[in-house]
Amino acid sequence: MGESGKKQPQHSLSDYYSATQLRSDRWTTLKSAAAALAKAEEGRPNVQQVEKARLILESLDPIEIYWAFPGKRGMEHLRRLLVEADHEAFTRVVTRVVRALLSGSYRGKIATAVADWDADGPAEEEAVETQEERAHARPYFEVLIVDDLSSVQEEKQCKALREMRGPDDKFIYEPVVVPSLEDALIAVLLNHNVQSVVVRYDFQLKSVNNLKILHRYLNRVGDDEDIEEIDPDDYGPELCRLIRKVRPELDVFLVTDRSVEDIAGRDLGGCLRVFYNQEDYVELHLNILRGVNARYQTPFFTALKEYSKQPTGVFHALPISRGKSIARSHWIRDMGDFYGMNIFLAETSATSGGLDSLLEPHGPIKKAQELAARAFGAKRTYFATNGTSTCNKIVVQAVIRPGDIVLVDRDCHKSHHYGMVLAGAQVIYLDSYPLHQYSMYGAVPLASIKRQLLELRRAGKLDRVRMLLLTNCTFDGIVYNVERFMEECLAIKPDLVFLWDEAWFAFARFGPTYRQRTGMHAAQTLRERYRDPAYRKAFEAQQKTLKDADEKTLITTRLLPDPDKVRIRVYATQSTHKTLTSLRQGSMIHVADQDFRGEVEQAFHEAYMTHTSTSPNYQIIASLDVGRRQVELEGFELIQKQVEAAMTMRKAIDSHPLLKKYFKVLTVGEMIPAEYRDSGITSYWDPEHGWTDIWDEWAQGEFALDATRVSLTVGGTGLDGDSFKNDILMDRFGIQINKTSRNTVLFMTHIGTTRSSVAYLIEVLVRVAQDLDSEQEDASAMERKSFQRKVRSLMEDLPPLPDFSRFHDAFRPGKGVDTPEGDLRAAYFLAYEESKCEYFPIETRAIETAIGKGRELVSTSFIIPYPPGFPILVPGQVISEEIIAFMRALDVKEIHGYRADLGMRVFTEEALNALSENVRTAAE
Repeated sequence: MGESGKKQPQHSLSDYYSATQLRSDRWTTLKSAAAALAKAEEGRPNVQQVEKARLILESLDPIEIYWAFPGKRGMEHLRRLLVEADHEAFTRVVTRVVRALLSGSYRGKIATAVADWDADGPAEEEAVETQEERAHARPYFEVLIVDDLSSVQEEKQCKALREMRGPDDKFIYEPVVVPSLEDALIAVLLNHNVQSVVVRYDFQLKSVNNLKILHRYLNRVGDDEDIEEIDPDDYGPELCRLIRKVRPELDVFLVTDRSVEDIAGRDLGGCLRVFYNQEDYVELHLNILRGVNARYQTPFFTALKEYSKQPTGVFHALPISRGKSIARSHWIRDMGDFYGMNIFLAETSATSGGLDSLLEPHGPIKKAQELAARAFGAKRTYFATNGTSTCNKIVVQAVIRPGDIVLVDRDCHKSHHYGMVLAGAQVIYLDSYPLHQYSMYGAVPLASIKRQLLELRRAGKLDRVRMLLLTNCTFDGIVYNVERFMEECLAIKPDLVFLWDEAWFAFARFGPTYRQRTGMHAAQTLRERYRDPAYRKAFEAQQKTLKDADEKTLITTRLLPDPDKVRIRVYATQSTHKTLTSLRQGSMIHVADQDFRGEVEQAFHEAYMTHTSTSPNYQIIASLDVGRRQVELEGFELIQKQVEAAMTMRKAIDSHPLLKKYFKVLTVGEMIPAEYRDSGITSYWDPEHGWTDIWDEWAQGEFALDATRVSLTVGGTGLDGDSFKNDILMDRFGIQINKTSRNTVLFMTHIGTTRSSVAYLIEVLVRVAQDLDSEQEDASAMERKSFQRKVRSLMEDLPPLPDFSRFHDAFRPGKGVDTPEGDLRAAYFLAYEESKCEYFPIETRAIETAIGKGRELVSTSFIIPYPPGFPILVPGQVISEEIIAFMRALDVKEIHGYRADLGMRVFTEEALNALSENVRTAAE
């Protein structure tokens, strides 16, 4: 099987982002070829038509061996029909397969009948699944068996497992058999239906399948040399370990012929259970079902459903409970008609009767949070029903003590800034690298963070440094190399606490490429690394090399922390509702903090009580529970399709000749400067080379670009991002987006994005481009010049993004003027006194005049223009001429914290002088 020496149909492999796209395309192509056979004149197709169908069918062989449907027997059946020249039956069966694959109906009744196909059966009818059938169908999955078997032995294995299935089973599955370790790894990364893996003891190491696109999947696991060095006696446990690395949610069972004494105490790669050289299919079947059922459980959602069925007398708050206030109404019954009654039957303020309290969970909410912690790789997980803004403030208040120094990326979400105020932190704002030409920021370079930590160490303040707070990924899709950032920072400050704001990154855990850059995964990786004796040797060797090293050397060297001193303390906050299934405001806090129980737990409890409602919305909690179930069982599939949809969108726009006149998708090279891209990759797709394997960039670079966030330049249309969003996308075509910049709009794909949605977006962009072409054709010379000026002002004449200036000395208490931390809280509350504030209009030159005379103007509040949506000024910050120039050039309608009728609110000179004198006195 493979590519060498054979003419391949249709496109080059470089045209496909993934093997699943290749598979879908080839089945569709085969359907067309089969239809041509059936329609051939007098039923006698020419040799070329038959050969074309045969080649396409043959090209599917290397892919279909990893799937239960249509399976090896299905492929053999198709080959037999083609050889027998039964083209009508061949066409009918191919059509049946394609429809079943596209609709997913094979997961139900067709999957059970794959072995008994009747070519004369009603293909179309069986491939169509009604809505009712879909709702009541048992969930379907596939079991991967790794064993080197003959075709007879393989059929015997599969038949034995099928015979164990019963009509009362909650789930239904089909087995898939592969002969080697490499084939098993390809299968779990290609076949999203696999939920369980049975690793037997007699299989090969290398795959004989040489289809190039499939071997991309092995890059996710390690180098070929690493795999080849595996001891044959360890094939089973090592395969278990590798599967846990790339698909940790899967259940892996190890069947071994080793003795109990030989196995006892060995590292078996984290397998769920070991079976000893026996063909006990009953036990294996029951364990397969039990493993999947453990992920299928939704403790709180199930409890809420059961509660809603109970007859209950309501003598507490919440008249809407049980829907009584709606059902008895003469005026608001339409609400009941719209929502249905179940949501009201499940609406209650009770915490007993099988339910639980979010503030003090002991029952189904507690269990649901434990399952979420398992799913997301955390030690602890806490649900939140009022968004990640609250999650951020909970973590900050729990971990930060008044006076602690916190390093924060300046363009983070506003909840972090307000959290600093509440906690009384001394804040050091970190500047991200700017993308001036697109009026957006990237992310904070590692070198600048290390430089700041070393500066604090030099000033004798490292003991006061408590936390590093970064946004991962950023709104525009810049993703940190989390593991590297944490490791190098811990080399300078070994007990540093990390808060990763993953509001837009909850989905990442369930994609192997994305997972490696999440906070929880990096925390586990580092804990394991620092226990390894080989790491200790590497650390000791580096210490000798870096003895008496200067600061420049420390900044440019990849530093290793002391394994005896390092503490892994990581928090991640996620807006589950933004990228996964959850009702609005459903969020989670994930914790992997070695010192949580001894140092933070009580403070965390108090912070959680402070910010969490005593009347949390049960529907949001239930949706978090169900959303967790979904990603554990089909997150891998959904995220795979999400990324593919984004890649399809990127290619469709960049390859369309008309769209290229007015639009451009920003590439990796345009979003991330070369010095932060170790792989040298500049684009995920280009017309000359086709697709790039994104793993290379994600595994190496300081930053990577989330492909699911597509930034599109629209300045070529003569409209700024905000106008294009509102006037074109929303008002004319009903397309919703959120983020814009001066000349870009951001399209996000997520697990709810469909192929139809992508197709509609491309259609809309084409219509906009056609309208612009038509307008320009009919425009006068002066109108064309005016249009070109607009384009130039949006794409070339852009104001430079301002850096954070500094805190005024009045808000740098004690002897802190040698380092940049500032007392945000003091400035924030000083602004409550109106007598200590005054206003300066920005329309005139009054601000520049005052600065020119030597006065330092200091902001009293957060000033946040939309777009770009980040604070360009915070309380206590000195206002620079660059910031004012940027505000004027933005020409935006919405600036939070700024009153156009009054101007810029600043502290009076008298207030600042008095406060500065107090600071000097306190320092002395």
